Amino acid sequence: MNKRPVNKKIVASALAALTIAASQAALAARDHISIVGSSTVYPFTTTVAERFSRGTQFNTPVVESTGTGGGMKLFCQGVGENTPDITGASRRIKQSELDNCHKNGIDVVEVQVGFDGIAVANSKDAEQLSLSRKDLFLALAKQVPNPDGSETLVANPYKTWKDVNPALPAHKIEVLGPPPTSGTRDAFAELVMEHGCETIPMIAKMEKDKKKVVCQTLREDGAYVEAGENDNLIVNKLVADHNALGIFGFSYLDQNTDKIQGSKIDGESPTFESIADHSYPVSRPLFIYVKKSHVGVVPGMKQFLAEFTSERAWGEEGYLADKGMIPMPTAKRQQVLANVRKLNALSNLAQK
Repeated sequence: MNKRPVNKKIVASALAALTIAASQAALAARDHISIVGSSTVYPFTTTVAERFSRGTQFNTPVVESTGTGGGMKLFCQGVGENTPDITGASRRIKQSELDNCHKNGIDVVEVQVGFDGIAVANSKDAEQLSLSRKDLFLALAKQVPNPDGSETLVANPYKTWKDVNPALPAHKIEVLGPPPTSGTRDAFAELVMEHGCETIPMIAKMEKDKKKVVCQTLREDGAYVEAGENDNLIVNKLVADHNALGIFGFSYLDQNTDKIQGSKIDGESPTFESIADHSYPVSRPLFIYVKKSHVGVVPGMKQFLAEFTSERAWGEEGYLADKGMIPMPTAKRQQVLANVRKLNALSNLAQK
């Protein structure tokens, strides 16, 4: 009896189809949306999740605060019921993260949801500070120019804010902030530390790679304290220690104005208005990233995205603005909404 040759390509395609079908069946069996990511985006996502569950027949999405970097690692591990459907980010996805997602078979839909500012805050019972980004760099960098005027770098010798700038109080430098996995930490390094060190001529003329290390590396002698991804914990510590400062998203300042106050940065206070018109120098976009293959399979994904991108949520008078998120201009919201409805996947970071 003659045996017919096996077409390996057909077999491979059939196996792939079976794998996808099994994965989709498992996803459909999961009865809730799984969301991870940024601690800054977390309060906005949980608010949308609560509104979504009240207004639909779907279960409340499970939202975890893992930090932007931690969320990206979980999100990009692959597709299937054991991986998140959505991750929040307080910075744009990195090319290396996008490449990792693509390597693991994930089509990523990028959704910018609004803007946020980074606040440097202290207790309402303390003196409000007015800091420049140069002050913050000199206070927090691991290496700084030698105070003797020679063009050399030394381990940061500054102990008090007055050491950094005679106009500032003689309080010990103690700043509570996010860990390296945080998008807020990345944004602070870029928008504050890099800008501050660029004002120092000897650093500004360094080679790009060396300059980036000098500008972004924070000191490890106790002046900067990694406080984890729990921004509420930082708020509580500021209430207990009036000389300490904390770094977190504007929404946490906005929700705790009875306890804490924002420092002026380069002469501008962090307010809803100053972030919206970009006069406050430390602001950044906020995103959620969506696994395209999970939409239409995990129950409620389409409806959740529709809720997040509705005017009642992210609009100028929306409930997310009440939580401290700064809305995007109308034209930008319409552009993002059109992209979400088409589920256009992000192929590279040149896409806007």
